[in-house]
Amino acid sequence: MATLILARHGRTTANVTGVLAGRSRGVHLDDTGVEQARVAAGRLAAVPLAAVVSSPLERCRETAREIVRQQPNPLKVSTERGLLECDYGSWTGRELKTLVKEPLWKTVQGHPSAVEFPDGETMTAMSSRAVGAVHRWDARVEAEHGPHAVWVAVSHGDVLKAILADALGIHLDAFQRIMVDPASLSVVRYTPGRPFVLTMNSTAGELGHLKPPARKSRRRKVSSDAAVGGGAGPTP
Repeated sequence: MATLILARHGRTTANVTGVLAGRSRGVHLDDTGVEQARVAAGRLAAVPLAAVVSSPLERCRETAREIVRQQPNPLKVSTERGLLECDYGSWTGRELKTLVKEPLWKTVQGHPSAVEFPDGETMTAMSSRAVGAVHRWDARVEAEHGPHAVWVAVSHGDVLKAILADALGIHLDAFQRIMVDPASLSVVRYTPGRPFVLTMNSTAGELGHLKPPARKSRRRKVSSDAAVGGGAGPTP
């Protein structure tokens, strides 16, 4: 299958002030977040992307546009509601320092698969729609561009953690062990047998080694086998 790069949006004022932005409109990247998005885009500039798909919310679309801006070939940002932030319901817009006092907070931390936010979404439903969305897009990208294509999904912290938990084969209740920082990049390669998590929460270093091989090499079969002993790693 194609190679998926999971990008979290850059930093926002809500992140800095400790407000759970959720699906609130009008939450934009702050100055640091804009620079973070530019750095992330620069790390991908040497990788011809087949698609850039974004959550509809402004902070993700702004990050996605920066990634597209630094691509060598013209590319449009596609939006996908499956990548939308979790619906935190009545928790939306509240300060984390207040939410931590809610009884539900402990369940969010230790047993997220049992969480349904007041007037909002279950975390299980969030995980299901997000994982389904990346699988659909991954199959679409491969069908249109071949098994060595590389594409980007820009989304939110909890959503990306859920996708990574699924790729790692761990229960949603363990997803709080995963860190996804603003403008970080994680890389997943799906194969018929299993997903491979190549990179997680990466914030530095160019990713040119993900560039698809020359066209004459693109018929090489994508294997589901793991490299026993660890393998030699990507070619520098």
